[in-house]
Amino acid sequence: MLLAGAFFSLMNVSVKYISHLPAIEIVMFRSLFSFVVTYLFLKRKRIPPFGNNKKLLILRGITGSVGLIAFFYTLQNIPLASAVTIQYTSPIFTSLLGILIVKEKVKPMQFLYFAIAFGGVILIEGFDPRISSWWLSIGIISALFSGLAYNIIRKLSTSEHPLVIVFYFPLVTLPVVTFISFFKWVQPQGWDWLILLGIGIFTQLAQYYMTMAYQNAQLSKIASLNYIGIVYALGFGFLFFNETYDILIYMGMLMVLAGVILNLRSK
Repeated sequence: MLLAGAFFSLMNVSVKYISHLPAIEIVMFRSLFSFVVTYLFLKRKRIPPFGNNKKLLILRGITGSVGLIAFFYTLQNIPLASAVTIQYTSPIFTSLLGILIVKEKVKPMQFLYFAIAFGGVILIEGFDPRISSWWLSIGIISALFSGLAYNIIRKLSTSEHPLVIVFYFPLVTLPVVTFISFFKWVQPQGWDWLILLGIGIFTQLAQYYMTMAYQNAQLSKIASLNYIGIVYALGFGFLFFNETYDILIYMGMLMVLAGVILNLRSK
């Protein structure tokens, strides 16, 4: 789980490092890498790639695409650790949307944890002049659509192979972002190509190690380790982008993590 967090953080750093390229273009390259790798795995395992519940699979692709594009835009336009912290509210949206989508029960105490997490987000935005209301909204949209995607994945888990669910993300995303990128194209130069390749590799490695962790340990013991990513983000943000924060912003980040982790522990 710690390795997964490290590779996800390296992906985030890479996206921010090439902020001169449009986020939609970076999503295109990442989707292309994911499409090729996932298709090769499906072919190797002789799994039909298009699944059974195509409407829900396409919806999973759309929601995941919106969530990722919005997240990449926030990575490029606000401090690294702040973008990651706002994205960490996605489990809150997963729980809230789960009430309607998968008929999940939410304990009354969980609403207090939700309020703590969102209070932390407001504290971060309110005391950091580098975060406008616009970019905060984009970050919240990213977390919202990620939460929606997670609920759709849960509905699909009984009828679709995990690789098929993964495959539909680039299958849906790639044509759309390629078309948009045609009108906003910025030619990658020199090291940009290596960093774009790294984004794809880091993502695949992160997902692999995270899946391995969930398959081989109790969820309650390792789920919270996912949020060690905020420590990576703070360190990498300072090291690569010279990002620092006031004490109140650190408190806001702590509130977000506390709210999310307490919510996970109560489930």
